[in-house]
Amino acid sequence: MAALRVAVLGLLGLGLGCAAGPVPLVIWHGMGDSCCNPQSMGYIKKIVEKKIPGIYVLSLKIGSNLIQDMENSFFMNVNDQVKEVCSQLAKDPHLAGGYHAMGFSQGGQFLRAVAQRCPSPPMLNLISIGGQHQGRVYGFPRCPGESSHICDWIRKTLDLGAYTAAVQEHLVQAEYWHDPLKEEDYRKNSIFLADINQERGINETYKKNLMALKKFVMVKFLNDTMVDPPISEWFGFYKPGQAKETIPLQETSLYTEDRLGLQEMDKAGKLVFLGVQGDHLHFSEEWFYTTVLPFLQ
Repeated sequence: MAALRVAVLGLLGLGLGCAAGPVPLVIWHGMGDSCCNPQSMGYIKKIVEKKIPGIYVLSLKIGSNLIQDMENSFFMNVNDQVKEVCSQLAKDPHLAGGYHAMGFSQGGQFLRAVAQRCPSPPMLNLISIGGQHQGRVYGFPRCPGESSHICDWIRKTLDLGAYTAAVQEHLVQAEYWHDPLKEEDYRKNSIFLADINQERGINETYKKNLMALKKFVMVKFLNDTMVDPPISEWFGFYKPGQAKETIPLQETSLYTEDRLGLQEMDKAGKLVFLGVQGDHLHFSEEWFYTTVLPFLQ
């Protein structure tokens, strides 16, 4: 009888379990950034904590310091990065009951890989802000922070051979490089994006894990000059065999064949497509509060 009373009190929020706080948040930064830059991820962490008192926010750092974290966003094999993050999340007691995830630019597709490969602890909502889920192609029109010299080298390297083994293993941006005129090379040699997008076969575990999300939110920047094609941020891409006309997710084979479960998720209302005026990763604090924050509460 005493045990029953405790259980009832817990359900009513009057006894055990009433101390549960906000759902934790995990953030992954983009190319050339770091976990704790006060003008980017540090700022996001600060405003989330301000608006959701008591929330635990983990801004992912890949490496032992901020310089390594930034360098790894260019040069550390993405599969190794995802493995490292999965280990970090599994060891963090704050996340044991589940967490929301928010990825910025390439951090968006990297966190999707975490959702597909590492279901424990469970990711609840995935918010991708400018993530390139069908990859990107053609140059880097501009580069973040002090990294312009790195991007000059990356442009030359990608032009020489994005799908060679050496480049794939050591250049992050090559691992989600998707050339619509070289689809066979991409499917055969991409060591990251082609895998998580089920281009070489169906991994049912990937599909099951992604479909476990409550919401998969994709933010596209409507004036994006950095991602080509911008519709990749909504999981769309170029029509097969050319590089001019794009098609939405719903017209891609990934969706029509439902290789990732996105069609089923879409019909269940789990996919959310948001557009925001501005260039890549340019948004206002007000937009963030009114549009993104509700998915964290």
